[in-house]
Amino acid sequence: MSKIEDLRQKSDDQLDEELTTLKREQFNLRFQAATNQLEAPARIREVRRTIAKIKTLQTERARAAEAKA
Repeated sequence: MSKIEDLRQKSDDQLDEELTTLKREQFNLRFQAATNQLEAPARIREVRRTIAKIKTLQTERARAAEAKA
């Protein structure tokens, strides 16, 4: 199963929680990069893209709910 399918299975609250966790991790990675302590540079891209996927899912769900109303 791909990452996006895993995310689609989660509830809105779980997505919000994961988004918060990823934003905190993104901040820490940026801090490590600034101080030249970053061990896995590819992780920055991975986190950024996962954040984008979550935000896209949240927007899709919001529009679907809006369309029903």
